[in-house]
Amino acid sequence: MMVTLGFADGIQHTVGQIFQPVFKFFAGILAFFYSFVPNYAIAIALLTILIMGVLTPLTVKSTKSMIAMQRLQPEIKKLQQKYKGAENRAQLNEEMMALYKVEGVNPAGGCLPMFLQFPFLIILYDIIRGLTNISTTKIAVPSSCHLPMLTSNVAPRYIPNTSDMYCDLVGSGGKMMSFGIDLALKPFSPHSSWIAAVPFFALVAIAVGLQYVQMSQMSKRNSATQANNQMAKLQKFMPIIFAYIYFLIPAAVLIYMIVSTLIRIATQDIIFRTGMVKPATATQTVIAKTSTPDTEEAKKPASSGGGNGKQTKPSGKPAEIEEAKPKANPVTRSKDKRKRKDR
Repeated sequence: MMVTLGFADGIQHTVGQIFQPVFKFFAGILAFFYSFVPNYAIAIALLTILIMGVLTPLTVKSTKSMIAMQRLQPEIKKLQQKYKGAENRAQLNEEMMALYKVEGVNPAGGCLPMFLQFPFLIILYDIIRGLTNISTTKIAVPSSCHLPMLTSNVAPRYIPNTSDMYCDLVGSGGKMMSFGIDLALKPFSPHSSWIAAVPFFALVAIAVGLQYVQMSQMSKRNSATQANNQMAKLQKFMPIIFAYIYFLIPAAVLIYMIVSTLIRIATQDIIFRTGMVKPATATQTVIAKTSTPDTEEAKKPASSGGGNGKQTKPSGKPAEIEEAKPKANPVTRSKDKRKRKDR
């Protein structure tokens, strides 16, 4: 048992050492913003804006893919109904890939922003833990901090000990006080009273509410989502799943989630207003472009009315025009027959 625990601790220590440069990089940016605006919430918001600025092109691309995938759901259901059973699974996959290719859709593209959120959540979570690190022994306080204390149990990691953030964290005893609340605490952390815990639960409610707004923004712009019950249920339950995560992370990380969701809402609104997403009617005939047995049969030229197997060239005109043609005069027809007999 001891060997197993030691091995696990060794792996955790190794992983921590590997990601140390990443933690120091983002913590250094956070400390840089804090030096200009000595407020933890504002510094985290500025860091979030910087991160989202880098991720926005991917967000735009994934939003297009998500809208296109939602719009294709009725056509995908038609293919699934047509190629039922395990014996037709290969044909179904082939037809679906042809559909994606015609529409230019990447099925996994819409999930990209969600997957990209988790690394930054983990990074910021570890940074907050490192900045509020409490040592078991007293550590000398740098003289550059100009604090009355000479030693302290607070030992912030990842940032230089000469930075303003380092000195303020040591001076506050490891608390990240911003707008009257300690951003290093979680909703269920020990609080002085239930009133002191209200702001933390309010932040969770705001984060979840903004996610509902973001998903509602997507569904309102795309009627295919409203018609797809499975997609509608997924949009309702995803924020609830994230709410569970929000109860387990510090309020500082919730600030990141709130600001990043606001930026995604604004980005999606710009995408919709500028017409970067194709209208829903663009895929109504996309199935006709794929090579299915029905379409191959429809491409065959029609046979002549006599049933003699001879084929006639299609006129290329609509059926209404063909039917509207005046029929030949019976007298003219009989004259033509006599001419052929004379020949």
